[in-house]
Amino acid sequence: MRSLFGLLAALLCVQPALAWEYWGGDRGGTRFSPLTQITTDNVGTLVRGWEFRTGDLGARPPEVMKRTKFEVTPLFVEDSLILCTPFNEVIALDPGTGAQKWRFDPQISMKQRPANRFVCRGVAHWTDERAAEGAACKSRIFTGTNDTRLIALDAKTGKPCADFGNGGEIKIDAGMKLEWPGEFQITSAPVTGHGVVVVGSAIGDNRRVDAPLGAVRAFDARTGQPRWTFDPLVHSGIEAGHSNVWAPMSVDEERGLVFLPTTSPSPDFWGGKRPGNDEHANSVVALRIETGELVWAFQTVHHDVWDYDLPAQPTLARIDTGSGMRDVVIQPTKQGFVFVLDRDTGKPVWPVEERAVPQNGAEGEKLSPTQPFPTHVPPLLTQRMTADDIGGMLPGVGSPACEKLLAQSRNEGLFTPPSTQGTIVYPMTGGGVNWGSAAFDPVNQILFANVSHAAHVITLIPRDQAKGFNPPPGHDFGQQEGAPFAMSRALANSEVGSPCNKPPWGETVAVDLKAGKILWHSSVGTSEDVAPLGIALNTGTPLLSGVAITAGGLLFTGAMDAYLRAFDVKSGQQLWLGRLPVPGVANPMTYLWKGEQYVVIGAGGHSEAGTSIGDSVVAFRLPRQGEGASLWTRLIDRPGGRFVLKVIEVALVLIALSGLVALLWRRRRARRSRSA
Repeated sequence: MRSLFGLLAALLCVQPALAWEYWGGDRGGTRFSPLTQITTDNVGTLVRGWEFRTGDLGARPPEVMKRTKFEVTPLFVEDSLILCTPFNEVIALDPGTGAQKWRFDPQISMKQRPANRFVCRGVAHWTDERAAEGAACKSRIFTGTNDTRLIALDAKTGKPCADFGNGGEIKIDAGMKLEWPGEFQITSAPVTGHGVVVVGSAIGDNRRVDAPLGAVRAFDARTGQPRWTFDPLVHSGIEAGHSNVWAPMSVDEERGLVFLPTTSPSPDFWGGKRPGNDEHANSVVALRIETGELVWAFQTVHHDVWDYDLPAQPTLARIDTGSGMRDVVIQPTKQGFVFVLDRDTGKPVWPVEERAVPQNGAEGEKLSPTQPFPTHVPPLLTQRMTADDIGGMLPGVGSPACEKLLAQSRNEGLFTPPSTQGTIVYPMTGGGVNWGSAAFDPVNQILFANVSHAAHVITLIPRDQAKGFNPPPGHDFGQQEGAPFAMSRALANSEVGSPCNKPPWGETVAVDLKAGKILWHSSVGTSEDVAPLGIALNTGTPLLSGVAITAGGLLFTGAMDAYLRAFDVKSGQQLWLGRLPVPGVANPMTYLWKGEQYVVIGAGGHSEAGTSIGDSVVAFRLPRQGEGASLWTRLIDRPGGRFVLKVIEVALVLIALSGLVALLWRRRRARRSRSA
């Protein structure tokens, strides 16, 4: 009975998504669904309901597909699943069959090379309450593109909204000449509220000090007329380009606020020309959505030179703080911190301490002597790699390459400054938590997030050595023009290409916010998709994507192997996994259609992570009468199943060959006997 009352109270407080109408499930990105048809008792029986192929794999050149990241989370609106492809095609599907209902192609150029690759994490939906029933574009889909257009489509037909901008689209001006067409793009879904559509941007990192501004732009959702522009970075007295918002944003419709997770200024790894704390970079920023007026900002990193920008959607929740219920903004970070801020003021709900951090940066650097550390909620992962943490691909096997790397690099813990000798940055610049963001269970007051355990080595290269520098394989190189140093970034990997630190390399973490306590960690993913012959070691995989949670007591997540998994939210125990065509490096979602609950994930792989590449969207549901798991599903569609199958195939071939050799040998002996 208590859980029933808790669920009812949660529904009244946060209005969770019955139909997943927003990228994060609801406007505040809680990724919580009150659906209960699929439970901990029956999740083990899930079967594949349908699979949709976008067609990209066959239609696009292989060299282009190698530059894609399939990170989309579909919306469920207007009795359709609506999603975008890495090439910004918007597609509406039948929720029960996966059949295509309509498709819109903005025809972006395949010749461009987007700085963050071809990617589209999702679209936004908005209903014009002033429009007459049945009017064209009363219900709209907004999508941003890799070539920086904001497009409005009729949600029921997919046709451009003629009254929005120029024939349904707005071309966003970066404000300066780009070094190449892909330096400036849109990767995350826009957000809407109060008749306004707001869009951020992704800008190529580490190219130059004088980079395009990271302005957030708002437009009238009906006409496309500009409403406001907000540049997070205060440029007075500094020389820098962008602190942009590439990550997903959140909206509080009642308060009329939009919440921005902002990035580090350009360039990422040297800030001598931007003295001070770089307000409002690396911050949660609250703006009036109608005017762009700054309401408050809270900075999570001062003077960032580690690329520790805010990659995750701010999660809007109502929590029990121990001294009453409060509306808050929950902001996870790449460092693994969880900041919990009052939604009206931006002040921390629990204490945040300014602690001394390593100093003695590169020549000309002006580091902040302290950084903010939350004290109530513990970090979601360790924040320093030591010699004791070094492991290899196999248990108990060390790595001389990693030991040497650790010994020769600066490694003084979190916020060790970049250096010419090389600096260990742990957690890596991809997190910790990344764009997958967190999920919040309003009934049990638990926060869930995926985290990655890996390190980067950041090396500053003096300007006189940077010209003509040829980075070794696996190294990201940035000129940082206008700064005295270029930069090189590489994963801290062993001889066999695995992370230097011991597994697990990816986990889901559950946190009791009120108690300030980690409840459980669960390793997620195997080596199957990247290891030779598909060997499935239970190492966990780096996790850029996030989770979806339900009132049925379940947490769903993808990984960098080809499975969708379900975990018990109370214990972290894995209860089920479903085979995907390729890895689902995307956030899952769930919805109810004609009495059946579906769980859906984009399964197209991730080129930066080195996974196999595809173009599928896959849905799972409970079995109907006469349906059930096949022998193949039970035995082969499991981590290691295909490796065992290959071993059996090789064994059968060897047996056949040995039999053939034996037969030939007997015939040869028989011929010799007859001739003798």
